[in-house]
Amino acid sequence: MPAAEFALARPTTDRLVVQLGGPWTMSGGIPDAAPLEQALGSGAPPRTIGFEAAGLGEWDSALLIFLTRLAELSGTRGVTVDRSGLPEGVQRLLSLAEAVPERQGARGGGGAPPFLARVGLAAQSAAATAGEFVSFLGLLAIAFAALARRRARFRWSDLLLFIQQAGADALPIVTLIAFLVGVIMAFVGAIQLQKFGAAIFIADLVGIAVVREMGALMTGIVMAGRTGAAFAAQLGTMKVTQEIDALTTMGIDPLEFLVLPRALALMLMMPLLALYANLIGVIGGAVIAAGMLDIGPQIYFRELVRAVSLTDLLGGVFKASVYGVLIAIAGCLRGMQSGSSASAVGDAATSAVVTGIVLIVCACGLFAVLFYVLGI
Repeated sequence: MPAAEFALARPTTDRLVVQLGGPWTMSGGIPDAAPLEQALGSGAPPRTIGFEAAGLGEWDSALLIFLTRLAELSGTRGVTVDRSGLPEGVQRLLSLAEAVPERQGARGGGGAPPFLARVGLAAQSAAATAGEFVSFLGLLAIAFAALARRRARFRWSDLLLFIQQAGADALPIVTLIAFLVGVIMAFVGAIQLQKFGAAIFIADLVGIAVVREMGALMTGIVMAGRTGAAFAAQLGTMKVTQEIDALTTMGIDPLEFLVLPRALALMLMMPLLALYANLIGVIGGAVIAAGMLDIGPQIYFRELVRAVSLTDLLGGVFKASVYGVLIAIAGCLRGMQSGSSASAVGDAATSAVVTGIVLIVCACGLFAVLFYVLGI
């Protein structure tokens, strides 16, 4: 196939003519502009540049790119470009391109922003995220107030469905994780307590750790990865399919209809799941105590009841309730913030898991300090 080409002619000292020939298409490539640069950089550069397009074949944006580069080279050297010899369509496109100035930094050659600029942008993003979180929390509180006044608009069948999903359907994974946590803690503790002849205190170690902290914490992390991500994916998909916009159009508050039953289901189920996880965790400890330390179940559970107080149990249940609220907020918030594409739904689910786990761990640390100050 013939390729794009150009030749240079110098009819007068002050004028340089670019003779265009052949097809100028992107598939054929763009000729090297080095001869033009040499002609413009010579000792006697021309004052004007003209064009002859008699031999020009078909053309596309390749020709426009070449002419734009030529215009840039001419502008830096103060040479005037005469476009009268170009086809009319090329002239119109070049005029249109020059009518809208190029945005600064559009070619990505500006490099990374300064360190302080990056810090400022990160601070602005964090402030905006915190503002959205507080706003969503306030709207959810208004929805709960409407529920207390029996004015919240949602379907009770949806609430029962979410209770099943966040409760009974979560029992297998909660059972597995809680049992393994109890086994691991008892195994690690048994090795150390055997050295001091204090094997009986394995019940104290497992009971206090599981009931006060680990039962609620591990249940919260499991539910953040399971139910929080599911809530974010469900709401994100509804946003993609414009179901949330349809609810708004019909005058139904999406927060009451979609978010409120999900948050209520998690708040109700998390304490029960935490109590169940506590039971399974101490059973896992009893298996290790019987297998490694020859401590019978009767002795183990008698020591467990002596070591674990009602305050420890209620404290763990209270933590689980708070964790449930945080998981619901993280999952529903990320779902409502989801973009309108399939990949955005996946990003929302991932963000919901990360946000939920971070909030749970931070809340666990705050509770540890608070309970210590209160002497609980």
